[in-house]
Amino acid sequence: MNKSCLECGEKIIGRSDKKFCNDYCRNAYNNQINKDSKNLIRNTNNKLRKNWRILETLNPDQKTKTTKLKLLNLGFDFSLFTNIYITKAGTTYYFVYNQGYLPLDGDYYALVKRDS
Repeated sequence: MNKSCLECGEKIIGRSDKKFCNDYCRNAYNNQINKDSKNLIRNTNNKLRKNWRILETLNPDQKTKTTKLKLLNLGFDFSLFTNIYITKAGTTYYFVYNQGYLPLDGDYYALVKRDS
């Protein structure tokens, strides 16, 4: 039984369950299949990474305070975060991975770092 590569169509030599003639064809095929969703995911991950870097830069210690204006000037996107933590007292912290922020009165934010 002759099998052909799913990407380029060349004859496959080797194992009977092999689908691609080489790693290049395998990668090209899978990249093409996942192309549509990858742009959205890649862009979202880049924005989350940028938010994390901003929080990490402004919070070199475990806790600090900053202003909303400073975060916005650095390009922080408040609509993107990885999880929410609500304390027993009802306080809501927004986290980007291990870096979090808590909206305070006015335009101030408390920045915190959660140990892994």
